[in-house]
Amino acid sequence: MPLVAHTQLPTFQRLQQEGHRILNKDYALHQDIRELHIGILNMMPDAALEATERQFLRLVGGCNQIAQFHIHLFTIDGIHRGPDAQTHIDQFYESFESIKQQGLDGLIVSGANVTHAHLQNEVFWQPLSEVFEWAKVNVTSILCSCLATHALIQYCHKIVRTHHDIKRWGVFTHYVVDRSHPLVAHINTRFDVVHSRFNSVFRKDLEQAGLKVLVESPDVGVHLAVSKDGFRMVFFQGHPEYDAISLMKEYKRELVAWFTDQRDDLPPYPANYFSPQVITVLEDYVSRLEQARAQHAEMPEFPESAILPHLDNTWRDTAKAVFNNWLGQIYQITDLDRLIPFKEGIDPDDPLGLT
Repeated sequence: MPLVAHTQLPTFQRLQQEGHRILNKDYALHQDIRELHIGILNMMPDAALEATERQFLRLVGGCNQIAQFHIHLFTIDGIHRGPDAQTHIDQFYESFESIKQQGLDGLIVSGANVTHAHLQNEVFWQPLSEVFEWAKVNVTSILCSCLATHALIQYCHKIVRTHHDIKRWGVFTHYVVDRSHPLVAHINTRFDVVHSRFNSVFRKDLEQAGLKVLVESPDVGVHLAVSKDGFRMVFFQGHPEYDAISLMKEYKRELVAWFTDQRDDLPPYPANYFSPQVITVLEDYVSRLEQARAQHAEMPEFPESAILPHLDNTWRDTAKAVFNNWLGQIYQITDLDRLIPFKEGIDPDDPLGLT
């Protein structure tokens, strides 16, 4: 599905350099291909703001070429922004009011950093709730990642996530548990998914609320679930959008936090992620890091160049397949008018005709 560069967003140029097909606006207007308008509510902190754009655009743009995709980026109040990030948002993002007026065919909601034990105490909870309230009526399907999943489930079903003492962090094997659902059609029945979270919602709670679990892991629980109607809300507890380097960047940030006394202990390695070669490199680096910290010296440079050649992405192809299925279903059931979520004759309570 070609992405349409309908703004000057730098991410479009970055993806084009990576080999993605990006259509300019004038060329797209002369193509007899249907448009789909997909919103991305980006709530990630400044350091991950543009990376998150690229990650989700790669998944959308990497799908089958059945439509032209117009991506509408926006964010919400309650998330602190530095001057550079705010300038980027002011220049390239749309307002939620504009989004509501023009409509969307699908909505992706990213994760976010939190500072409170309970989501309803976050400053962004009220504006996020307003997005949910609008989208669940006016958008064909909402797809959430990690924290956004926990927030939407709590908002709609009053299920409060459970906090773990140990972070569920790394790359984990998952299995498809409902092979009949269109979202998991033609994908591997066993595949990897990245997780990075201290919190979970459990299968028993989801099923008690009428939600349907499609994919789970024996190690970290549910990854993919859908709302009772089968499609209007899609919940990922993991991070299908992550790049091969994303966990490495998180590990580096945790090392910095330890070195600067923002955490008490050295971080563990993300599970099933670093190869033996990388662990050898990191063991040497951590030894030098401990010595520098003891001597109040500067933090040694992280050995990123020695690590990058040994990082594998074992989840991207399956993530692309699920996104392809999601977008393909939207294409089939959404109205040509993006202010109307369904074609005439589609049952909002069973949009995929699963019952």
